[in-house]
Order: sequence, then C-alpha cells, then structure tokens
Amino acid sequence: MNLHNLKKHFPWMTLVLLALFVGILDPNFLRLENLIDLAGDISTLFIMALGITFVIYIGSIDLSAQSVANMITVLATLLLVHIGAFAAPVCIAIGALFGFVSGLVSTRFKVPSFIATLAVGGIALSVGQYASGQKALYMDATLREQAFGWMIGTTAGLPREMIIALVLLVVALVIERRTVLGRALKAIGAGEPAAVASGLQVNRYKMIAFAISGAFAAMAGLLFAVKLSGGSPVMANGFLLPAIVAVLVGGTPLTGGVGGVLNTFIGALIVAVIRTSMLYLNVPATAQQIFFGLVLVGAIAITIDRTKVRTVK
Repeated sequence: MNLHNLKKHFPWMTLVLLALFVGILDPNFLRLENLIDLAGDISTLFIMALGITFVIYIGSIDLSAQSVANMITVLATLLLVHIGAFAAPVCIAIGALFGFVSGLVSTRFKVPSFIATLAVGGIALSVGQYASGQKALYMDATLREQAFGWMIGTTAGLPREMIIALVLLVVALVIERRTVLGRALKAIGAGEPAAVASGLQVNRYKMIAFAISGAFAAMAGLLFAVKLSGGSPVMANGFLLPAIVAVLVGGTPLTGGVGGVLNTFIGALIVAVIRTSMLYLNVPATAQQIFFGLVLVGAIAITIDRTKVRTVK
C-alpha cells in the first residue's frame, strides 16, 4: 500500500492512537460512560463542523459560522418569549439566509469566500451585539423546558444533544451521497472548470452549500443557547478554529472534492480526544488555541491537493 492509498486511513488511525494515548494517561477514559459524555460534549462543535464541511467540500471556506452561532444564541433567547418553540425554525432560517448571502457575495461578485464569509460574520456579530445590548441574556426556565425540553437531558442513557448531532449526520450523509445536490457539490470540488463546462449550475449549488453551512451553524447556536439557558454575542467564541480543524484532520482538504461528513465525524472525535488529553496534561486554554492553530497548518499541509494549487498567494 503506497502513501497515497494510506492517506485516506490516516484519520481513523490517528483517532485510535490518540484514544490509546489518553487511555494510558487515565484508564477510566475508555469507559463507555466517559466516551458517551465526551461525544455529548463535542456535539455542538460537530454540528458546526458538519455545515462547514459542505463549503470546504466545494473548495471554499466559511469563516462566519462562529459569528452566526453567537448571533443565534441571542436571537433564540429573545424570540423564545414571543413565539415559543417556533423560535427554532425561525433561527435556522435566519442562519441559512446569512449563509446564502455569503454564497451570493462570493459567486455573483467574485469575492473570495474567506472575505465574503468574514464580512457576513462581521454583520452577524454586530446583529448579535445590537440585539443583546452587548450583554448576556437568560432564558426563562419554564419557557425553555416547554419549547426546547426535547433538546436537553438524556434518552436511554444518551445525551439528547448527541442524538440530535447523529440525526443531523444522517441527514448530511443523505444529502452528500444520495441527492443530486451532493453529486453536484462533489463535482464542483473535484474540478470547478469541468463542472462549469458540463453545464452544471455551479453558482446555484455553491450558494446552497453556504446556506446549508449557515443553517447548521444556527442549529449549533440554538443548541448552545438551550444548553446554557441563554445567549451572548460571544458565547460560541473559540469554536471556529476547532471546527475547521475537525473538517481538515478528518480528511476533507481545503481544495475540496474528497472527504465528506463521515470524515468530519472522525475529525470531531479527534478534536475531542485532543482537548481531553490537553486537560489531563494541564494545558491552559490559551495554549490549546495555539495547538489547534498548529494542527490546522499541519492538516492543510498534509491534505491539500497540490495539483489544484499551482501558485500560493
């Protein structure tokens, strides 16, 4: 087996080795209940990473996900008082709209995706700050239980946020592998000029990919708000970098066309194990961000398809 064929097995091999390493540090880590808690803790980040996967899959990037999630924590808290459970679909629609705008700016005005999403993320941040008055908001406990009680707690011993994340994984997997949209996104990621030449409506599908990312970021924000019983324009800060790392270390390169949501599932577990190992090693939070930055650079260097990148600017 040559290096090229071995590369696709790197993510799960890395996951196994890391899990064994942490298991040596603390044998209790590998107990089933600990692993379930770990999966529950990483669920929100994983949902955000799922959405970002669709954008990276087409060779673009979404830097607005964190800001959209922050904004949604605020809007969900405010809307809960007025429309109850309907706050959930409204918030998801708002997230999809912000994602769609990112895709529209990127495709129609030929603005690089990192600039377009950075700008839209700035707008989302400002909306969250304005709506919250730049302070933390809190949900009424009774209203939260009535509208979103199904999102918290456990079912059959499993955290409900983990169940929600797994359901969304199945939805994302169906989109990726069983729909025209999924095949179109793969074609765009594999070679956009060829996709355009074949008559594919590339701009339309790219905007849909960004809208999906926005919707998943909104779902992550909604879950944040419900779990923490409130909202803040900074609540999800620190999640964007690990979410992108989860996509890349899972095996979906920035050049797109390969990988996918199952790879992101493995990547999210890798991030979870890394975070746990750093807690065991008493690594401070600021140093954890530095480490994830280094992992991000390494993941890009290893996974990127250099045949698609002739010059680096």
